[in-house]
Amino acid sequence: MSPTTDTTQGGHRLVIVESPAKAKTIKGYLGPGYVVEASVGHIRDLPNGAAEVPDKYTGEVRRLGVDVEHDFQPVYVVNSDKKSQVKKLKELLAEADELLLATDEDREGEAIAWHLQEVLKPKVPVRRMVFHEITKQAIQEAVANPRELNQRLVDAQETRRILDRLYGYEVSPVLWKKVMPRLSAGRVQSVATRLVVERERERIAFSSAEYWDLTGTFGTGRDGDQTDPGTFGARLTSVDGRRVAQGRDFGPNGQLKRGVDVLHLDEAGARALAAALADSRFTVRSVESKPYRRSPYAPFRTTTLQQEASRKLGMGAKVTMQVAQKLYENGFITYMRTDSTTLSDTAIAAARSQVTELYGADYLPDKPRTYASKVKNAQEAHEAIRPSGDRFRTPAETGLTGDQFRLYELIWMRTVASQMKDAVGQSVTVKVGGRSSDGRDAEFSASGKIITFHGFMKAYVEGADDPNAELDDRERRLPQVAEGDPLTAERIEADGHATKPPARYTEASLVKELEDREIGRPSTYASIIGTILDRGYVFKKGTALVPSFLSFAVVGLLEKHFGRLVDYDFTAKMEDDLDRIARGEAQAVPWLRRFYFGEGTAGGAAEAGNGDGDHLGGLKELVTDLGAIDAREVSSFPVGEGIVLRVGRYGPYVERGAKGEEGSQRADVPADLPPDELTVELAEQLLAKPSGDVELGTDPQTGRMIVAKDGRYGPYVTEVLPEDTPKTGKNAVKPRTASLFKSMALDTVTLQDALKLMSLPRVVGTDPESGTEITAQNGRYGPYLKKGTDSRSLEREEQLFTITLDEALAIYAQPKQRGRAAAKPPLKELGTDPTSGRPVVVKDGRFGPYVTDGETNATLRREDDVETITPDRGFELLAEKRAKGPAKKTAKKAPAKKTAAKKTAAKKTTTAKKTTAAKKTAAKKTTTKKAAAKTTAAKKAAVAEQPE
Repeated sequence: MSPTTDTTQGGHRLVIVESPAKAKTIKGYLGPGYVVEASVGHIRDLPNGAAEVPDKYTGEVRRLGVDVEHDFQPVYVVNSDKKSQVKKLKELLAEADELLLATDEDREGEAIAWHLQEVLKPKVPVRRMVFHEITKQAIQEAVANPRELNQRLVDAQETRRILDRLYGYEVSPVLWKKVMPRLSAGRVQSVATRLVVERERERIAFSSAEYWDLTGTFGTGRDGDQTDPGTFGARLTSVDGRRVAQGRDFGPNGQLKRGVDVLHLDEAGARALAAALADSRFTVRSVESKPYRRSPYAPFRTTTLQQEASRKLGMGAKVTMQVAQKLYENGFITYMRTDSTTLSDTAIAAARSQVTELYGADYLPDKPRTYASKVKNAQEAHEAIRPSGDRFRTPAETGLTGDQFRLYELIWMRTVASQMKDAVGQSVTVKVGGRSSDGRDAEFSASGKIITFHGFMKAYVEGADDPNAELDDRERRLPQVAEGDPLTAERIEADGHATKPPARYTEASLVKELEDREIGRPSTYASIIGTILDRGYVFKKGTALVPSFLSFAVVGLLEKHFGRLVDYDFTAKMEDDLDRIARGEAQAVPWLRRFYFGEGTAGGAAEAGNGDGDHLGGLKELVTDLGAIDAREVSSFPVGEGIVLRVGRYGPYVERGAKGEEGSQRADVPADLPPDELTVELAEQLLAKPSGDVELGTDPQTGRMIVAKDGRYGPYVTEVLPEDTPKTGKNAVKPRTASLFKSMALDTVTLQDALKLMSLPRVVGTDPESGTEITAQNGRYGPYLKKGTDSRSLEREEQLFTITLDEALAIYAQPKQRGRAAAKPPLKELGTDPTSGRPVVVKDGRFGPYVTDGETNATLRREDDVETITPDRGFELLAEKRAKGPAKKTAKKAPAKKTAAKKTAAKKTTTAKKTTAAKKTAAKKTTTKKAAAKTTAAKKAAVAEQPE
């Protein structure tokens, strides 16, 4: 049957996809006999709190949304924001002759299709329509070849969802009670956070060490050219046959590894040896040459795309997936959530055709290249991520711009390169030896590489996580020398090096680490990283992921009392078990029962208690007895010299001595301070600063204490109200509060200053013409005058107390400035944006500093600092903003037309009746909601980890 033909006379087929963008694209490929509509993602899920659970459920089912006593039956509810869409889908289905469920071909897509079928309850035939690219041919083939729902995939997704709900809803409340309210735990999110914390622990334990070696510049005595240089550099490798220490000989702690037999040169020793070798004669001791060959990289799968987009384009994992989603929905690439590196025959033919067309037949291998998946339990039936269609559009042919162009170009280059010939050449190692004036034998080594045929490197070269790493296409030419050739030492220099702490994870390297450890599904990594950033467990410093002090407390608690739940091997094994369920090799309910209840088997969730290994219990048992968890202990970390860092409800702080003790000290720690930078010296400086609350004295008029504080929006002064002062209700009293002027500081502000500040706004006088009072006030955007609704800015804060009525009237006599004031100079220049090609600068705006390229503006985040922000970080912020698209504007409603008096009166009567009924209904709903909310107030904040 042709997809452009009606199924029956006057009838049609209803096609349901997830997104409106996809619906719009697919609609263009189908004829008038089809209606294409979006579900807009999941239409139902587990409830977010007890208020959403139907009244027939009670107890644990109401709390968890899962009936753990009856085979872990989930309670599904239609999302409140999807009810109108469900109603629309039912109306469209009522007029259809067939339903085609065209959601994505993975576990999540299969589950969405199943939920649609369960909720819509169709009375017409239902088929599953699947495709991995949105092209006319692919869509028409999918319509012509539907299949049935894959219940095994649905069961696998459901098991994963239930597991994540149990983990999140049982462990998160432990964090609320013992660390801080509204925290969340998750099966993969907590392990990902632990990885970032462990890396920071290594940096804290790190102690830098120096090591020295020599670099020699040797000459052959011939004039050099591009193919045969006359000189080359070589590094000292051994002295008297003993290897010289290099960076690889030092451990993660920065110190020389135990048992390593190397010569550890210090500065004095290196300089003495360099001097002794200055006039020595050197010869070539050996020349080793061997063929060099490098094969192309496999086409992209989800994680490798995220890594390369981060390295080459500065895009975070979340932005990468947002941009890729748009490319997929608009028909430019195949499905972007895949573990596969396989290309279809159609794609291979298209890639090989472009290799010949763009690079010539010499770059095309005799046989097509195939790539085996490196992902264990790869579950998707998709291809690799590639340009869509049976002929690839070059980037210039797409008409794309900005981030979509850049990401498409990356995918296109990688796909084409995967079907090209190897790069080949020669690698050479030259050993150079000489004897010093004091009789020591020194040997130097130099390595070179010449690429004689670049092959796939003409199209694409992979990036590296280490910015100092040498890329594959880098050549190093050495002179043509032979064993025994004499060499002249033109320069021998001592080189000092210092060991560096382990690099923090970036989004790219964390994705790689999670995949290497087989933790979680690759399709979830972007959302996992987004979650730990949003929860405040991790923040960004440039591109590096830095753990917060809060994450140290959370991870410490989980490691000590829920060790197996954050154990890397155990988490990977859970992933294996879930994949076995997906393949039908294991049953979901017995596995969930062992995980949750334990049943005394080795399949239990974690070792009970503190990990003594005597008993393996289930998750339920672990979260039942929390008496062994000392809340103060898990949130306390010794700094040194009697100073302890504590993670409090309102942020981290350092403390010396117990609170209330004589001589005790306490000071807040900046929330964006990287933990490895909190040294004893810095802690001493923080403690030496004035505390957040400085008592200034008593207001002589009210008798209330006036204090100065350091608040979220800067320092301010306020009065302390008596304890019995009503804080809420009709008679509530608010304390007088005022921000400090920019010229003031917490350690110098006086009581008199505070009383003056709190006296604002100040009455300047009355306008003799209008009789309107003029006041001087300090606002969010600076000092200003106010006369009725007319405001005028003042130049300096001090004018608030000094400006006279005549001066104020003179300001109001001037025409009011319209439009913007003169532009402020930029705070910092970051260079040219790789997407827009425009210069990027940091500016100071009404809501704080922001980066802009003149077209797109992006506000700096809490962890960003104007002084230290890097160009890459600026480009990343702009990329994120572009990926979100323009802000949605709310259309203004047109004014209602006037109607006849009769109609108006009738409408009023009807409206009054409706309003009375609505009020009664609303009151009833409010009462019901309040009752439900009371039972779930503490639990509603639990956030289970999102499924893939």
